[in-house]
Amino acid sequence: MEYTTVKKEGSDAFVEKKSRFIGSCCPVKTEEEALAFIAGVKAKYWDASHNVYAYILRNQGTQRFSDDGEPQGTAGIPVLETLKKSGIVDAVVVATRYFGGILLGGGGLIRAYSHTASLAVSAAQKIVMRECLLMSLTCDYTLYGKVAAAVPACGGVVDETEFLEKVTISFHLAPEQEGALTKQLADATNGKAAAKVEGRKFFEFL
Repeated sequence: MEYTTVKKEGSDAFVEKKSRFIGSCCPVKTEEEALAFIAGVKAKYWDASHNVYAYILRNQGTQRFSDDGEPQGTAGIPVLETLKKSGIVDAVVVATRYFGGILLGGGGLIRAYSHTASLAVSAAQKIVMRECLLMSLTCDYTLYGKVAAAVPACGGVVDETEFLEKVTISFHLAPEQEGALTKQLADATNGKAAAKVEGRKFFEFL
């Protein structure tokens, strides 16, 4: 399982016929987080003519948008469509406009808000998140070197290593690599060390 989202909060801006457009994007997990980000942007750009927004959440396929006073269909929907065409979920975009005195027309607004959203998404860096197995492995110190080499060799990423009476390595791994890791560990340690699955979690896919 995998999905596309954005890595971090980001923003960018451009000017179209004297109107200044500022796109702000942020990764979010819940509707509360999305609304809080929108409120924050509105507070920052309190004197703007419009603060249009759209967000998509993986949870129940939630999609929301607002034209914030722009003609219906010319602002919120273009922002939402930009997210959808990018395949992005768990993200919110606020497109701020400072009106410059020249009307853009319906088509001009659609293009401007779509471009604003694209700039915001680019600034926030599009990434793919992939579901991985959370795994752990405990071994004697004599086997640590072989185990520590086997995990990354099979694509595992070490999250934490604890050195107590024995060594415990916590790591995450793509599900399809579990079989390869099991075999490599068995061969490297003569069956003395094996990893167990502790759960599942999404990580950035590099």
